[in-house]
Amino acid sequence: MALINDFLSLIYPRHCEACSDNLFKHEDFICNYCRLNLPKNNYHLDKDNGLVRMLSGRVPLVYGLSLYLFEKSGKVQKLLHAIKYQQQKELAEFLGQIYADDLKTAGCLNDVDVIIPIPLHKNKLKLRGFNQSEWYARGLSQHLNKDLDLVSLVRTKETSTQTKKKKFERWENVEGMFNLIKTDTLVNKHVLLVDDVITTGATIEAAWQALKEISGVKVSMASIAFAAKNT
Repeated sequence: MALINDFLSLIYPRHCEACSDNLFKHEDFICNYCRLNLPKNNYHLDKDNGLVRMLSGRVPLVYGLSLYLFEKSGKVQKLLHAIKYQQQKELAEFLGQIYADDLKTAGCLNDVDVIIPIPLHKNKLKLRGFNQSEWYARGLSQHLNKDLDLVSLVRTKETSTQTKKKKFERWENVEGMFNLIKTDTLVNKHVLLVDDVITTGATIEAAWQALKEISGVKVSMASIAFAAKNT
């Protein structure tokens, strides 16, 4: 089997999704050089980080976590595009797994009860075929050994991109975006919300507006990337 795999790798070489260099057989999705040199946020080492500060007064985060710093036309953007537009959902899962290892080493999220990925609207889910945030959450769930909840939070409103909107327009765009089902299962729980990339924070704020009606609920969040320059 090893010989067959080596032969196939010569004909159909696997490449790094960040830099496009060929991968060695012991590497998955991202080469070791990129794994060491992609711009990590290290927010798990600083509770008062840029993401927490951006959402201060809007969402009372216990932890605000993000694996990478988003830079336009950079390698992290290339990873996100591979996930969303090249159907690389397993890459999102892989990134969740490697970030979970960092979080476990730092002792973060030990008291989280459940992980909830930000859901897509049913129309967008049908068009894309999968939810990239869900697959990232799967990787986190597996390696953190936390329950994954795919039913409690429902997206009821389709929205347009937030990036070029002003602050009030962002909120108008996401107001009433989410509904909750089975709220009794989240009473007094610490919920980790998971999204692929955070730009304005408006989506997370909208999710919190739904969750905050639950008695005793606490919330943290984790993303693949954070576009800090947009804050």
